Amino acid sequence: MIRYLMRKVPSVVFVLFASSVVAFALPRLAPGDVAVTLAGSDPTAANIAAIRKELGLDRSPVVQYWDWISGLFHGDLGQSYLLHRSVASLIGDRLESTVELAVFATLLVVVIGTALGVLAGSTRRWWARTALDLGNSILVAVPSFLIALALILVFGVYHRWLPASGEVSVVHDPAIGIQYLVLPAVALALSPAGGVARLLQTEMARVRNEDYVDLALAKGASPRRITLRHVLRNSFGSAVVAIGLEIGTLLAGAVVMESIFNRNGLGQLAVSSVTSRDFTVLQVLILGVVCVAVICQIVTELVLAALDPKIRLGDQ
Repeated sequence: MIRYLMRKVPSVVFVLFASSVVAFALPRLAPGDVAVTLAGSDPTAANIAAIRKELGLDRSPVVQYWDWISGLFHGDLGQSYLLHRSVASLIGDRLESTVELAVFATLLVVVIGTALGVLAGSTRRWWARTALDLGNSILVAVPSFLIALALILVFGVYHRWLPASGEVSVVHDPAIGIQYLVLPAVALALSPAGGVARLLQTEMARVRNEDYVDLALAKGASPRRITLRHVLRNSFGSAVVAIGLEIGTLLAGAVVMESIFNRNGLGQLAVSSVTSRDFTVLQVLILGVVCVAVICQIVTELVLAALDPKIRLGDQ
């Protein structure tokens, strides 16, 4: 397993390096100048030039990139241009909210996606299979923000069963915090869960046509045993890959969900950084999302190695 991971190191380093270049360059390619924003109304050219020099924006992009990367290796994420606070403190203040939402939504994706996929891949009744296919298709097709608005109207406005906006830390008050998490997490998780369910259903249908399933059936194994021991076990690898890929969707969707449900997380910080041209905050957030995606991909491959003996043999 160690050798298996070591072979991934060059590609991980390349991805992180390329992502750091994109994270640094992309905000600076957008129109506008942060120095103009900081200069206020009716700025003079001299004031703008002085601000650019103070912030180091007058130096070449290569020098600015090197200073930023050097700071990252020393644990310095930089300083916010507009808020005059360290980027680390800004992220630390909002990290808990986003982590709670992402973790809860990921758990729902695993539970809902696996349950729907197993049901759709196991049922023999045509009407049940048709209903599950239709439900999975609707989940995949409907955007998360429409699901969020529908949940707010039904559960937050008409019935008032759950809070429709705001947040309470789960760590400080678990009972109330989970109530505030339910609607945004469900809205964020339903669409990815439909994709996981559809992929798991398709893979289970393929595995059921394998020879070893026919052999188990000929030996008199029960349908439940065949599903759990042979079909599901050999189909779950695809679901693991899908769940790993959906982590990126959840992180991207968290930006929208935090805006809709008025959660003070990293998504809101990213939006405010884009509108205010706060490069130093935005580039760290972009690189952080890539790092999380890379870690999730590595974990996914480790889980696949545990599920698939062929991957373990390839490590030896």
